[in-house]
Amino acid sequence: MRLTAITWNVHKCIGGVDRRYRPERVIELLAHHRPEFLLLQEVDEGARRSRYHRQVDLIGDALGMRHRLFHVTHRLRNGGRYGNAILSHWPLYDEHYIDLTIGRRKRRGAIYAKTRVRHGRHTRTVALYNLHLGLAGTERKQQLEIFLASAPFRGLHERTPVLFAGDLNDLYGTLGPKLLEPAGFRRADRREPTFPAWAPARPLDSIFVRGDIEVRDCRASRVQLARVASDHRPLIAELRVPV
Repeated sequence: MRLTAITWNVHKCIGGVDRRYRPERVIELLAHHRPEFLLLQEVDEGARRSRYHRQVDLIGDALGMRHRLFHVTHRLRNGGRYGNAILSHWPLYDEHYIDLTIGRRKRRGAIYAKTRVRHGRHTRTVALYNLHLGLAGTERKQQLEIFLASAPFRGLHERTPVLFAGDLNDLYGTLGPKLLEPAGFRRADRREPTFPAWAPARPLDSIFVRGDIEVRDCRASRVQLARVASDHRPLIAELRVPV
């Protein structure tokens, strides 16, 4: 079964160039790529800057993605909050939040859910992880150590298809060889630059897979809207899961 998954720091649907709140640009770009799974970071809820929208529902309703998981990681001083979201064409279950905050640094977290993808009479469990890691190298290392020791991950069978994605802020690509690859993960992307969106120079966003899942392609969007809809470009993975 072929699947399209997108990870994207949507920057509250505020453009990286014009700094305007334009959720319709994010929605149009996502609709163009027709994903089965979305793993989004910096998704607003109840914030003045984003017209008090609950963006996970705004995006989900527009794309017809009824199954959603959202968890707040940061609360704004003037009201509102933002966090990470997973949207899926199939129902989500066994949902978890993993607190990745280190000391007094900015709050960070990961969200996790399973889903059952369907192809004809066949179904297959897929595990989804969406993360937004910190800015310091030592912080990111500790955060991944927490993730790898978490109950939701340790309980997965080694052949279960796992999609692990997000804004990892891993500029030099060290997290894969040091921590994720020893745990059985394979990098889906080629460390393609995704930030800043208008002239990408830094590969901050990543997708990894584990278990019975094949990567057919993984790239940053080259659609014109990808330059302006956020300050990151979305990373799109074309996957195949045997059923």
